[in-house]
Amino acid sequence: MKSEIVLIRHGITEGNERRMYYGSTNVSLSPRGKRLLEKQRDEGLYPTSENAQYFTTGMLRTEQSLRIIYGEQEHRIIEDLREMAFGEFEMRTYEELNSIPEYQRWITAEDLETAPPGGESIRSFTQRIRRGFDELKVQNELYMLKLRNQQKEAMTICVCHGGVISGIMDYVWPGEYKNFFEWIPDPGHGYVLYVEDGSFTGYRRF
Repeated sequence: MKSEIVLIRHGITEGNERRMYYGSTNVSLSPRGKRLLEKQRDEGLYPTSENAQYFTTGMLRTEQSLRIIYGEQEHRIIEDLREMAFGEFEMRTYEELNSIPEYQRWITAEDLETAPPGGESIRSFTQRIRRGFDELKVQNELYMLKLRNQQKEAMTICVCHGGVISGIMDYVWPGEYKNFFEWIPDPGHGYVLYVEDGSFTGYRRF
């Protein structure tokens, strides 16, 4: 049995435009972000299927992105696939934080346990998104079984976040990139993951 899991990063927000740290803050897409998603949708960038099921993280920016790309679709929410929470550093830029000792300790730490005040460590973030992706995989497998008798291939589409997608790709294909950030797609872009008989066989970046 074959299926596809599509991971899409939400569109551009004010946080992206101002180069802020933000993850748990429920920001909206910017006007430019909305226009770019509409343009990419009209150009046929996004994978589609009559047999697709949809997921978001429930954050405003993922809800808006799903609606722009695919219209009003019934969908489910996986909160474990939300972006990393930066605690007291949320909605602040490097320039605003650079002189703060807690920020310097965080960005220079070489362990996985150091977290921003009130935020998540890399380890806790990684564990959470892996748990969320395992849930997404189960939902894809159940949907694939549902469609099996109809001889149709399932597609599971999830609109989520850049750091989350990077963590998922490193989870599925560990060591392919030495740098975690190389996996991060541009806003409004993502990956198609190919699944066959329960195993990941490859991917396509779009």
